[in-house]
Amino acid sequence: MSSASTAPKPAALPPLLGPGDPPPVTVLNREGRAPVLLLCDHASNAVPASLGTLGLDDEEMSRHIAWDIGAADVTRALIGRYDAAAVLSGYSRLIVDINRDLEDPTSIPVISDGTIVPANRTLSPAEAAVRIDELFWPYQTTVSAEIDRMMERGQVPAIVSIHSFTPVMRDIDRPWHIGILWDQDDRMAAPVIENLKRDPHLCVGDNEPYTGRNCEGSTLDRHATQRGLPNLLVEIRQDLITTPEAAIEWADILGRAMDEVLADPALFRIQHF
Repeated sequence: MSSASTAPKPAALPPLLGPGDPPPVTVLNREGRAPVLLLCDHASNAVPASLGTLGLDDEEMSRHIAWDIGAADVTRALIGRYDAAAVLSGYSRLIVDINRDLEDPTSIPVISDGTIVPANRTLSPAEAAVRIDELFWPYQTTVSAEIDRMMERGQVPAIVSIHSFTPVMRDIDRPWHIGILWDQDDRMAAPVIENLKRDPHLCVGDNEPYTGRNCEGSTLDRHATQRGLPNLLVEIRQDLITTPEAAIEWADILGRAMDEVLADPALFRIQHF
């Protein structure tokens, strides 16, 4: 018998999530009647008890590096406006970023906007795999299942992903109040941008402060672009939505720009670009 066959197997790692931890993904208003699925990839800054604080203090964990501030509140407000279903992530993006390709080096960041994440510095492949299995895939499979469920009842859903961004990044001011990100499919983006720009007080970003181009492996690429579903990624500046009341106000601003777009039956069809 070879020495390789008698070598001890590596000990299995303990689960990441324990009985007192929140779920990795939450679906709200699953039976909503609208042909719209809202997504919030960075809804929470929660950390499983097994990971402690990731080596960061409360101030760092409250920053944008850990979650999209205000995005979950905007998402919840839009649920009521449209009677739409929504999928929200349950944990901090610093553990594993739901909106990244797993091959992306920022998927589990060692440093984010100048802050080193101590718990990620010496992460083994096995430990990373546990995070992916317990947090990344449950979210992705839930989004896929919700889309399948809607299509099975005869709906081609429009996918709207809600994010927020910091007003300053690397000492560069970001003047936009709201940004609309898109790739080749502008069925939603073009009219929503046009509607937002009708308000002279708004600074509206077209693929700003980030670009929606060539984002292979992102949530929208995986679930909307590849399936030919109409889609939109919204970025709202986080200092504008730091309270539930402000989030409701911005959900109304966004909603007024989306209402006529989502009221058009011609939008809800599969189309590849």
